[in-house]
Amino acid sequence: MLRAAGHSGRTFGDSVAKSALDKDLKKVVQLENATQALGRSLAGPGLLIVFLTGAVTLASLSISGGPLAYFVIVAAVVAAYMALSIGANDVANNMGPAVGSRALTMTGALIIAAVCEAAGAVVAGGDVVKTLSRDLLKPEEILSARQFILVMTSALLAAAIWIHLATFLGAPVSTTHAVVGGIVGAGVAAAGTDIVVWPVIGTIAASWVISPVLGGLVAALLLGFIKWAVIFRPDRIAAARKWVPALVALMIGVFAMYLATKGLSRVWRMPPALVLATGVAFFAGGYFLARPWVLARSAGMENRRRNVSNLFRLPLIFSAALLSFAHGANDVANAVGPLAAIVSAAQSGLAAPDKVILPFWVLLIGAVGIAIGLAMFGPRLIRTVGEKITKMDAIRAFCVALSAAITVLIASALGLPVSSTHIAIGGVFGVGYLREILSNTGVANLAVQPNSFFLAPSRLNKTPEEALKNFQKREKRRLVRRRHVIGIAAAWVITVPAAALLAGTFYALMRILAG
Repeated sequence: MLRAAGHSGRTFGDSVAKSALDKDLKKVVQLENATQALGRSLAGPGLLIVFLTGAVTLASLSISGGPLAYFVIVAAVVAAYMALSIGANDVANNMGPAVGSRALTMTGALIIAAVCEAAGAVVAGGDVVKTLSRDLLKPEEILSARQFILVMTSALLAAAIWIHLATFLGAPVSTTHAVVGGIVGAGVAAAGTDIVVWPVIGTIAASWVISPVLGGLVAALLLGFIKWAVIFRPDRIAAARKWVPALVALMIGVFAMYLATKGLSRVWRMPPALVLATGVAFFAGGYFLARPWVLARSAGMENRRRNVSNLFRLPLIFSAALLSFAHGANDVANAVGPLAAIVSAAQSGLAAPDKVILPFWVLLIGAVGIAIGLAMFGPRLIRTVGEKITKMDAIRAFCVALSAAITVLIASALGLPVSSTHIAIGGVFGVGYLREILSNTGVANLAVQPNSFFLAPSRLNKTPEEALKNFQKREKRRLVRRRHVIGIAAAWVITVPAAALLAGTFYALMRILAG
């Protein structure tokens, strides 16, 4: 009995010790989790501090001394903030549909976009610097170099704050329009309306309508063609083998032309005939590669829409990456264009030097800032574009991406002003409204099953017309969220005047502070 009591005592003691150990281990795990959470929460601000400090360091080491040198350092910080805002807002237009269609995970999209945006900015960025820095205003007639620097700094700060606010509200806006509004507002505050080149502003206002309408129409036409040529066919697989290689080849040819005209123009500006020849050559090569790939992927595939949609996943990923490269090449100027103008004015002492040079350190601030802004703040807008406006799949997202490139090429050939942001969002709305129209009119069901509306009409004692009418009433639904239409359109219209008002206010404050 003594032995049993001793054994029982040891068992009870072991149990107490084990329980205490478990509690201690749980505390350790909780402490580790809390430490990791704290580390993650501090990583973001820490990265921002490192980036902004790097911008200050680059500006300090690159600009020679002089009375305007400290203005360049301040402008470098503001330009870095602007680059972060561009990455957070504008890049979502390229990656949103791919993420919404589940072709890419959020992490994969962020990695691809960050690499391609930075590569586009460094390799081919800055082609539109002259437009932002000199074509909007006539500073040489009115402003001193110091006033011009304050105008550009105010414009950058106003645009960055407005884009930041739009990102917080979940509204994708044109960063180009924000910068343009800022430059105009600060310029008017500095020297009146005579300093502004108003015809340029008129073309920008026209793009509010032209860009989304063109983007929506092209995307809807592409989706309509795919539906009628492939999805609505009894044998979808045979139709896909016929048309998907041609569509992939079209994407390759169009993007070759798009990159030649918009992405690589700073490296080499091709003549139009060579651009067209490049597109035709890449189309032929793309078809040669795509056809065996599609045949291999479709072997043994079930005759289902989802399976056909999967054939578009890889082309969609490539198109999103190419759009990001072209976006980095073009829209990095929204951050670095005004900064390059500020550097030139500070070094030359002139408000409008004969040539605005784009230093590599300025371009680097823009490239790195866009990548960091995308990684830290981009997911919110990516979800809005890819998931909240309308439901996406790989086919619809492919149409949106391809329409963006086609629309830019058409607009460039016709001399029409367009915004890549508005085109992409217009494409999303275009495919959404087409789906809604087809669904509510029953066209999709009629194409797949011609008798689907009229099953047993005699039993229901209804004419075919009555059956169709009842079907439409029962099936009528909205596949595009209207509140996003109104909110995004309002943000587009407000962007230029809001940025202009902010920039004018900031210019007045900076002029007081600068003495």
